[in-house]
Amino acid sequence: MYYRNEVIDFLQANKILAIKLDHALTGVGKSVSNQIEMIGEGATRALYYASCFTDEYQDVCQQQKTEDIRFKNSVVHLMMHRDIVYDMLKIYFEGIFRFKTTEQIEHIKKMLMAANVHIAASALTNAGFALAVASAVAIGLNLSLNMSALVGGKVGALIGVTGLYGVVQKAADSARRLHYTYPSYYSALYVQELEMMYFLVEPLFGQAGAFQQSTSERGIADTIIRMIR
Repeated sequence: MYYRNEVIDFLQANKILAIKLDHALTGVGKSVSNQIEMIGEGATRALYYASCFTDEYQDVCQQQKTEDIRFKNSVVHLMMHRDIVYDMLKIYFEGIFRFKTTEQIEHIKKMLMAANVHIAASALTNAGFALAVASAVAIGLNLSLNMSALVGGKVGALIGVTGLYGVVQKAADSARRLHYTYPSYYSALYVQELEMMYFLVEPLFGQAGAFQQSTSERGIADTIIRMIR
């Protein structure tokens, strides 16, 4: 129970979700969850800690402890004025363009221009184009994720600690799905302690079919177009 209480106390003391997530971005402008669902998820996660008292479920208990700590660490990154949405996009596109040739990147850029999507890249290197695309997508989102949309009420007023802890459960579920569907991207986020913030961009990646598209030039261009639009 200590880890659960520690992460809740940390979030409440810093009011970090109310302040910083207000400036984060979500891909499709939908609320992550309503209040009732979030409270339910928080209660479920709290009940999972009962497994800590039985030898058979120590792995479940340890997993939750690890998730709580990593969620807390990722919020620290959020507090340190990092644009974590841009960071997650940059990491994704760095992986996409890592092995593309200059000719392939030029072809992708032309397809984007044909769709009226203009990427301001000073040089068509792998790293440079990845940064430019990440910036274009981040700017194109232009949708704020506010706390009321996230949890269906004001922090510390309607949802209480159970609903607040439901945010951690939402983040954990999202990270687990990513680990299963796209382990290489999960690993890249994990190294930067960002995998527990993936839930912020999961709707965007889902709508764009980011993990279903082929890695051909056409498939990559289509993913970028859907992300921006």
